[in-house]
Amino acid sequence: IVTEPTGLDVCVAHKGFVWLDVETHGVAAHGSLPDLGVDAIAKMGKVLVGIEHLDKALRSAPSHPLLKSGSIHASLIEGGSELSTYPDRCLLRVERRTVPSETADVVESQLNGIISGLAASDPDVKATVTRGLVREPFEVGADEPIVQILRKHAAAITAREPAMIGETGWMDSALLSAAGIPTVIFGPDGDGAHAAVEWVNLDHVEQCRQVYLAVAREFCA
Repeated sequence: IVTEPTGLDVCVAHKGFVWLDVETHGVAAHGSLPDLGVDAIAKMGKVLVGIEHLDKALRSAPSHPLLKSGSIHASLIEGGSELSTYPDRCLLRVERRTVPSETADVVESQLNGIISGLAASDPDVKATVTRGLVREPFEVGADEPIVQILRKHAAAITAREPAMIGETGWMDSALLSAAGIPTVIFGPDGDGAHAAVEWVNLDHVEQCRQVYLAVAREFCA
């Protein structure tokens, strides 16, 4: 049981993510010689528009009952060397949040598709995509024993039927599940994750302690 805060509900799915670098390649030239230079930053502008369109398309067609859809955004960008020179490179760092069934290969092919489409109408668009860190999404079936046992004891100890929920952030549950360990997420109410003020409900912490113990006794018997 991964003990991330869930408000005493049972979390059975969460999103993953893929980090990618997109680099556009231009031609350096003096700013007074526009016929010789190719502006890599300007070409990246077209890629950014394509990424925005992809994000809107993803979010307009939710594919998961709990997590809705994946998303993509531009996180970091850098390029150029000085004001009087056409930039020969621009680097964009992108984060793509994924839902179950969306793989890193699918994500990379979507970005390459954007670039191919741009290059078809503008031969000066030259770009490469490099895959970085990948963390897979997580999902466990509602009928799995670990989920059923947790729901039973959570309902008895908290005196309420826990909802089955999904969370947007990535958690260690994906790694545990990938290693073949039956996994579910259940924890107290709280707020302020990674903020200066981060807290959990102490009454819920005590209830969680009781739930974890009861589940361990039954599941490991």
